[in-house]
Amino acid sequence: MSEQGFRFLNLIKPVLWIVPEVNAPEHRVPFKEKVCWTAISLFVFLVCCQIPVYGIVTSKSADPFYWMRVILASNRGTLMELGISPIVTSGWIMQLLAGSRVIEVDQSLKEDRNLFFAAQKLFGMLITLGEAVAYVVSGMYGDPRALGLGSCTLIIAQLFFAGVIAILLDELLQKGYGLGSGISLFIATNICETIVWKAFSPTTINTGKGTEFEGAIIALFHIMISRPDKQMALHEAFFRQTAPNITNLLATLFVFFVVIYFQGFQVDLSCKFHKIRGHRGIYPVRLFYTSNISIILQTVLVSNMYFFSQLLYRRFKNNMLVNLLGQWQDLDYGGESIPVGGLAYYISPPSDFSNIVEDPVHAFCYISFVLCSCAIFSKYWIEISGSSSRDVAKMLRDRQIMFKGYRYREKSLLYALNQYVPIAAAFGGMCIGMLTIVADSLGAIGSGTGILLAVTIIYQHMENAQRERESGTMLF
Repeated sequence: MSEQGFRFLNLIKPVLWIVPEVNAPEHRVPFKEKVCWTAISLFVFLVCCQIPVYGIVTSKSADPFYWMRVILASNRGTLMELGISPIVTSGWIMQLLAGSRVIEVDQSLKEDRNLFFAAQKLFGMLITLGEAVAYVVSGMYGDPRALGLGSCTLIIAQLFFAGVIAILLDELLQKGYGLGSGISLFIATNICETIVWKAFSPTTINTGKGTEFEGAIIALFHIMISRPDKQMALHEAFFRQTAPNITNLLATLFVFFVVIYFQGFQVDLSCKFHKIRGHRGIYPVRLFYTSNISIILQTVLVSNMYFFSQLLYRRFKNNMLVNLLGQWQDLDYGGESIPVGGLAYYISPPSDFSNIVEDPVHAFCYISFVLCSCAIFSKYWIEISGSSSRDVAKMLRDRQIMFKGYRYREKSLLYALNQYVPIAAAFGGMCIGMLTIVADSLGAIGSGTGILLAVTIIYQHMENAQRERESGTMLF
């Protein structure tokens, strides 16, 4: 098995010359310089999110990828159409292959690590090219025959090079030039941008009651000034259904603080070094042991199911199996399709509390699906990502660390960790799922999944900055 694994990695060597690479820093990068590189990377990403793809035909049809954009940091019709999808997809597949021992990678060997990351980048570039071709061929930007070969090639080239830029920006930050990873930074930025836009957007819309501003806060002042009945105006600003309202904004802030509060829940296991007397410490097992990975995997699963269900429903509306999978209806605004029947409907969040009262079976199925799927994904992710009880016990034993009250043996470490890690993974995943359900039911801006991702990512960046400060690398 080992020989097969190394043979696979060696297949990457002949094509390494076509894989662009960011050289690792030769010295420890000061904190101020990291902030600068992070800001530059973020600026490049945001610029790409605003530059429209040249040569496309504008389409007003519903966006089949609407449900996926929150976790892909993508923007429809721009250079960042693909977002971080190729990076995430290639990373997860390579991690799955390595974790399940389909390919053998010895992370202690520098050559193996370099080949593994090169393979991941190459795979990401191939996925970028494949997705760009699929977008054009599927008619996302207009009929390919009407566009012509030249325009189709130009669109594919734009999406491919923008995808390569995203891959290199992520590598730049991960190799120590910036803070955290590009993937998490772009996701959090995309979500925060959505929340800020929904709060302060100066765009006007016609709701049938006159012209209103899209942004909730700007609309509050506009409605209060322009309407003679101040009480009705205040009610409209807080509870309007045609655009973001103040209640949605308050719900978003509430969920932010709740998630931050739960981030501090952990069990501290007292530990000590086997050969160094008097040196003690703690090993924390957090409630969110797998962080936000469970809700990301759950969202990817549901988003892909929504995507294929919509495609099938548009082509085979009268097919019974297609209708069992999902029935869809296009909304007049927002470029969004919503499920109105089938399996897709029962695993989608209820629109509001009245929908829960009218169809309690829908609410029950949705809550059960989210809680169970998050728990299962979280439980199995620790097995393939190298963070299970057995992996942690081996790591602690290699570092000659033992828990207080247990003997210095791997079985003792494993027994102690098994009392906490599997429970923290499954229960933490369920808590993440419940927080998502609460956020969606309250109408939080950016969806419950988006807010959870943003908060956990921002919290991780703050922890990284704190660790750098404690290690003395925050040099200005």
